[in-house]
Amino acid sequence: MEFRILGPVEARRDGSRIALSGSKVHTVLAALLLARGRVVSDARLNTLLWGWDPPATAGAQIYTYMSRLRKHLGDDVEIVRQQPGYLLHTGDSAIDLVDFEKLERDGRQALRAGAYEEAGELLTRALELWRGPALANVTEHMLAEELQPLEEARTQALEQRIEADLAVGRHERVTGELSGLVARFPTRERLRAQLMTALYRCGRQADALNTYHEGRRVLAEQLGVDPGVALGDTYKAVLGGDLGLESPAPIGPAARKADVPAMLPPDIDDFTGREAELDALGAMLAPPGAEEGAWRPRRFLITGMAGIGKTALAVRVAHANAARYPDGQLYADLRQADGTPRDPGEVLVRLLRALGEVGLEGPDAAGDLEELVRLYRTRTAGKRMLLLLDNAAGDLQVGPLLPGSTETTVLVTCRTQLARVAGAYSVALSPLDDDTALELLASAAGRARITADPDASDDLVAYCAGLPLALRIAGTRLASRPHWPAARLAERLADPRTRLGELSFAELNVRDALLPPGALLDARARTVLPALADAGAEPFGARRIAVALEISEAVAEAGLESLVDAALLDLSGVDPQGRPLYRCHELVRLLAGLSAPRTHANAAW
Repeated sequence: MEFRILGPVEARRDGSRIALSGSKVHTVLAALLLARGRVVSDARLNTLLWGWDPPATAGAQIYTYMSRLRKHLGDDVEIVRQQPGYLLHTGDSAIDLVDFEKLERDGRQALRAGAYEEAGELLTRALELWRGPALANVTEHMLAEELQPLEEARTQALEQRIEADLAVGRHERVTGELSGLVARFPTRERLRAQLMTALYRCGRQADALNTYHEGRRVLAEQLGVDPGVALGDTYKAVLGGDLGLESPAPIGPAARKADVPAMLPPDIDDFTGREAELDALGAMLAPPGAEEGAWRPRRFLITGMAGIGKTALAVRVAHANAARYPDGQLYADLRQADGTPRDPGEVLVRLLRALGEVGLEGPDAAGDLEELVRLYRTRTAGKRMLLLLDNAAGDLQVGPLLPGSTETTVLVTCRTQLARVAGAYSVALSPLDDDTALELLASAAGRARITADPDASDDLVAYCAGLPLALRIAGTRLASRPHWPAARLAERLADPRTRLGELSFAELNVRDALLPPGALLDARARTVLPALADAGAEPFGARRIAVALEISEAVAEAGLESLVDAALLDLSGVDPQGRPLYRCHELVRLLAGLSAPRTHANAAW
């Protein structure tokens, strides 16, 4: 099998194209291929297929598209249902994007090693895999999210190939090509610097200087910035006559020594579990054996219910890979102490101060959001930085905080999926298994306390239901009361009516962590939340809630979907009719029981 996405999305068998009809089927196939062997969630597919307004039958339609793909693709590949979405096993199939990235990576490494002929050949082969604009037959929603990173990779490969051509004296051959590229990308400074180099070597010094001055004007008018280091250094080289053929690699950013921000919170010494997630994130942030020249932009999203350990995982991953970001690490907590979202302007002011920006003082510093975004993206442009945005509330908050530079890696923690983090690799965290939960409890309470009473320790693990926050609170409570046996705390947690109240210590509180601020939980969610008290551990549908509360099924489903968005419910799949099924965490069921008194509606379960 052969798959292509660098142009119209296609699947081929033995050289013949497989007939796939409709933009939505092509979109689903492209999403599975771009996931590179990872699960594509139902929420992600909804966004790529229908944007912000998926139909009520979205789950059933996605199921139909997957069935069509299975039928057309046959046994050469496997599409499996794996919560929270679908997974494509491509086996030994060829994928043009994978081939492009390998050739481009090898070409970069050859270029850095000074093997210019080899680099040019490898990069030319990589670019020949493109058959036009990528993803040419998918939905507009997928194009909006996925096209830009792919086109950016293509343009970077083109810049590298032109650099190799210039290094071996092909300046006359590339001058016309560069003139067209600069007209198409007038603010792309590296291409303009390459055009200046080619023109100068063709004996056209005046044209090279005019190219610089035109670029300076365009940058000022369109972006409000001055030329960067690469373009400025090339201008000086033209004036000084230093761009002869004896200078094989004239284009590139100058190395500058400067203080770099290091804003990451302290790592957790006794971090426990999440080995699979750590390995997956670490492999993508720092691919084994990758050279610096193989750098690729990345976006990462860690989701899950409150208290599940999103921040702890993100901080651990960020510290483990900090050395790969020579321009620094930025961090921002996007929620206030009371749980309400921070204003993005306020966050931008803090980040800009960390980046060395002066003059951002006083109550009016965060007033002009548009100007702050412009300044922030200028400051981060071209820098290899790691940005950790913790506790994101939603797309409108995150959007202004995303750097414009594709060199900056962004790691976001959020309760649910975000559409604005285009092309993100998502990690959805689940509760810990019993063995890992016991290990976390022991690390917080002291191993001797836990091993002294295995039965009580097992009870504590069960009462905390795999939630890392609950386990750490329980362990810390035991550690702060050395005269208590584990059985003492287990007895206090045994009563479901008071368990959430017992799972608190100092500023840590499971109940407050689970329940979002009132403004973030809409009326539909508050309507159905009490009915979850008796939901049980098995998946259930909106009809069951509707009967219990004596409301319509549509109203019940709207409320349940709001609870999914608030990370108080998980999507568990669909029933035979394609309607969504939900699953409720044990501690959330206890929270629901506290939200309203029992009524005859609860008894209807």
